[in-house]
Amino acid sequence: MVEPETFTFLANLAKNNRKAWVDAHREERDDALRNFTGIAITLHDYADRFDPSVTHTKFKPKQSYSKFFQEARDRIGPGLYRTDIDVFANAGDPAEDVGYYLHIEPGNCHAGAGLFHPSKSALARMHARLVDDPQGLNDIVTNPEFAKVFPDGIVTRKALSVVPEGFQSNDPAAPYLKMVGLGCRRDLPDALLLDDDLIDLLIEIFRTASPVVRYFD
Repeated sequence: MVEPETFTFLANLAKNNRKAWVDAHREERDDALRNFTGIAITLHDYADRFDPSVTHTKFKPKQSYSKFFQEARDRIGPGLYRTDIDVFANAGDPAEDVGYYLHIEPGNCHAGAGLFHPSKSALARMHARLVDDPQGLNDIVTNPEFAKVFPDGIVTRKALSVVPEGFQSNDPAAPYLKMVGLGCRRDLPDALLLDDDLIDLLIEIFRTASPVVRYFD
């Protein structure tokens, strides 16, 4: 599913994250972008096997993976370009709605569901849902099938030391309210992403993660 050359390009980019280098390797970059587009199309084509709502959504393949060039306001790390890419399978906007993803990064690949970089409005909606029904998410996490696939439960890219202003520290949802974006992830070895049969495993991962997506719908 992921081309070996895509991994090579991302690994080399991590060592040479400069415009001049990318300009000199434009062909490799374009090949990687075509690979990401192909993966997005594949995930959408198989979505009826894990979440039919994704199948029927308006689909734009080139908008179904994270931007390669990083705008200054969105920049992660010092480089101009992302050296990791998330390919999404969403029923809504990947920047606003919880959905499914495949994270492609040499040595740090994983798949699951979530919204790890929510906008201010998306984070507010997540908080409202958590306060309204914290037990609902706990029930998902403690389900044996979910726990087997996602042993770390609900994770975040950034955790606050205290709950956000306007919430109580003893709120049943407090552990989740401290998360700046959240979701579940299953780590995957790089070699597995090279296998065309990866789609079968992704379908199973996404199907198991689907209650998290439905919880936040």
